Amino acid sequence: MTLSETLERLEAYGDAKRRAINAKNGAHDNQFGAKNGDVRRLAKEIKTDPELAAALWGTGNIDARMLAILIVKPKMLTAERLDAMVRSLTFAWVADWLNNYIVKKHPDREALRLRWMTEGHPWAARSGWSLTAARVATDPEGLDVAALLDRLEAELASAPPPAQWTMNSTLAMIGIHLPEHRARALAIGEALGVYRDYPVSKGCTSPFAPLWIAEMVRRQG
Repeated sequence: MTLSETLERLEAYGDAKRRAINAKNGAHDNQFGAKNGDVRRLAKEIKTDPELAAALWGTGNIDARMLAILIVKPKMLTAERLDAMVRSLTFAWVADWLNNYIVKKHPDREALRLRWMTEGHPWAARSGWSLTAARVATDPEGLDVAALLDRLEAELASAPPPAQWTMNSTLAMIGIHLPEHRARALAIGEALGVYRDYPVSKGCTSPFAPLWIAEMVRRQG
């Protein structure tokens, strides 16, 4: 499938309500408003096509970038290419797809995590903290958790929105998965109040770290 054919398919999937939802959540005008299910179905039809994925990503179109993520394998991207992709992000939902489907599975993810954790680029920081949250939850050995908490205490409240979300996730993961650091994580979350008043649908867990931690610990029994 060519780039033009793929874009035509995505445009045909465009939905005004979806575009409005995307815009409300920070999307720019370069979008069709395709629903996630339609993007996934098209990805299954295309399967794996790294050249098309690169062309789609280059358009900057939100829907095209989400499709690109689904038709390329992490090992097909160099660390330099992935770093450039992360730095070109503009929309949180695309960032989260990229982090979940590519970044977290990339063979150079730890080296990239360390790089992104020390730089001020907001989208690189979002990816770096996303990887750190995942490590806290699944493989915390070797992490200096006290130092992470120091950074979160000092930087979380004033962090740019792209990075703040995954920094907060790291704080919550520390409180949920590392009981020896739970009290401090709860204290930091309470003192900073980040996402305290964040609106959530009925039955959903608040991203406010103290509530998030308490609920997940409760579920652990």
